[in-house]
Amino acid sequence: MRKLSDLPNLDGKRVVIRCDLNVPLDGTRITDDGRIVASVPTIKYLVDQGAKVVVISHLGRPEGAPEAKYSLEPAAKRLGELLGQPVFFASDTVGSEARGAVRALARGGVVVLENLRFNPGETSKDAAEREAFAAKLAEFGDFFISDGFGVVHRKQASVYELAKALPSAVGLLIEKELDVLTRLTSTPERPYAVVLGGSKVSDKLGVIDHLLPTVNKLLVGGGMVFTFLAAQGHKVGSSLLEVDQIDTCKEYLKRAAELGIEVILPTDIVVASKFGADAEVAITDADAIESSPFGEKGLGLDIGPESAARFAAEIASSKTVFWNGPMGVFEIDKFANGTRAVAKALTEVQGLSVVGGGDSAAAVRILGFADDQFGHISTGGGASLEFLEGKKLPGIEVLND
Repeated sequence: MRKLSDLPNLDGKRVVIRCDLNVPLDGTRITDDGRIVASVPTIKYLVDQGAKVVVISHLGRPEGAPEAKYSLEPAAKRLGELLGQPVFFASDTVGSEARGAVRALARGGVVVLENLRFNPGETSKDAAEREAFAAKLAEFGDFFISDGFGVVHRKQASVYELAKALPSAVGLLIEKELDVLTRLTSTPERPYAVVLGGSKVSDKLGVIDHLLPTVNKLLVGGGMVFTFLAAQGHKVGSSLLEVDQIDTCKEYLKRAAELGIEVILPTDIVVASKFGADAEVAITDADAIESSPFGEKGLGLDIGPESAARFAAEIASSKTVFWNGPMGVFEIDKFANGTRAVAKALTEVQGLSVVGGGDSAAAVRILGFADDQFGHISTGGGASLEFLEGKKLPGIEVLND
């Protein structure tokens, strides 16, 4: 795969870099700048090389037209603060503002162009439309660097076609992401534990399929655990349940037993009277959820304290841990204990601990953990999962020699 070090002298050259600045906003206030922080090392490298840096990204899901709430201007401002230098912002993607801003760049200068998804060519299903948009973006650069790991599983103009339109290479962030994920799939130090949570089993089928033969322990929490409990014959009240995946979970449990892999499910559950911060709660055995005071209306919203302690011990005693998906509704404090316990245990791993992006990355920051307390926090939830499923990522494949 072509890397930054494979490129010729970049001094005075225009470099278009595809970052992932898709950060959560409260109005114009950034609530989690993790992805911007992760983009800094490659941009700083290019600045130090004397390149003229053109940063492109998306934010949110606008429908191919400008929407003020999805503007990248707040992200550009934060990037300037992190770089410690002025970062210019162009209020369009390939129009007169962008062209003028790129022309005005000096050596070591940085400009951020407006949200790529304001242009319908970025995400078009028509390859010719994507190519046409990529050709316009290519006019801004002598080279292209792909460093937005969160989008490499998408065949989009700025990810795929642009890499073909200019001499291209992978950035430092993607290089690091791939190194870590390859260690998880090829050379994990053992014991190796995978911790899966989040809402649905169906979102994690590929990961379970692909990783099950390689792990020593699979720990399951979050909303998806109730389908596993149902597969064991337990009633789960009004908890989230994917009836169509019960047989799949039965098969996973059978395969794991045959392979000698330990599947660790919660032994107790925090059950609520309803979804909300003002809900009444009770702790019940995982196999007796409907015995809670709320009966059939009981709603499981977190793993219980006994399970949280067990999960933490299993994680801390492992040499390699991959975690994707919260253990409960961590946004509400009374249902955050399981997720907090898992996050804390990952900080104590004497080996490689990987937080798999998405809600897991958001959770550790919301709960007060610092990025450097973990071995790696991935910037690409969906991309990480697809890599771990063994799928080809278009934005990576296009960069291979």
